Amino acid sequence: MADSSGSGPRAQAAVAALADVAHSPGVSKPDPVVVADDVVRRFGGLAAVDVDHVEIQRGSITALIGPNGAGKTTFFNLLTGFDTPDSGNWTFNGTPLAGVAPHKVARLGMVRTFQLTKALSRMTVLDNMRLGARGQRGERVWASALPFLWRDQETAVTARARELLERFSMLPKQDDYAGSLSGGQRKLLEMARALMTGPELIMLDEPMAGVNPALTQSLLRHIKGMREEGATVLFVEHDMDMVHDISDWVIVMAQGKIIAEGPPSAVMKDQAVIDAYLGAHHDKALTESGESLTTDGGQA
Repeated sequence: MADSSGSGPRAQAAVAALADVAHSPGVSKPDPVVVADDVVRRFGGLAAVDVDHVEIQRGSITALIGPNGAGKTTFFNLLTGFDTPDSGNWTFNGTPLAGVAPHKVARLGMVRTFQLTKALSRMTVLDNMRLGARGQRGERVWASALPFLWRDQETAVTARARELLERFSMLPKQDDYAGSLSGGQRKLLEMARALMTGPELIMLDEPMAGVNPALTQSLLRHIKGMREEGATVLFVEHDMDMVHDISDWVIVMAQGKIIAEGPPSAVMKDQAVIDAYLGAHHDKALTESGESLTTDGGQA
């Protein structure tokens, strides 16, 4: 299994790649896997997303943070085809994705999870996992009646599913219905199922929401492990301790716009970020340690 300590070779490479990147909104990256330009989504008179330019560095763990209502999840939905922008263009590995359906985005290697998990409750955990594999020959109507065409592939898919379930400490649950799992276990299942596609970019929408503390460290290790196995990770999160712990780069949204970028330690000191959180949390803003500050600068 890959080193999940956060100090493996890929972690060090990500830090080195971003070391000379300016700490400014929309800054160019040395090797971006995603590039988005002029992406706008309005709901009535409200511009929920208004992103001029943003790039996601390949091989990094990037956090997308911001106050409630900043447009983070809507931006995720736009990038992955679950919502349609009023305008804008974005690419994944140079391939334009505007107007591309979600299942086709996933086939390209860009997958996401959701705030509210999407496990199929009346299917077993193992079947949920197998469903995540792509290019299964047995799914074709004409081929389904010819087992010799897909039996070997199904055996390989099942072996991969069990391998991932074991890695996520979920193998004992393989025959349970997904609907019987706890909230934290569903998060683990969704994360493991995303890996069935062999993705290049994994987008996690609030992976810690609703997860009890006993599972939090396990999820953190798995996210770090994804990067060490070669994936790029982009995640939305409100837990600043988590953001500071695992992210190489942080992008901050407020009122639909990108207002700051940089490594966690720099972003937590950025006045634009402090002002954004002051507006969202009355008289409290975030510090590098994840604690809050009062408006006069003292610890709250």
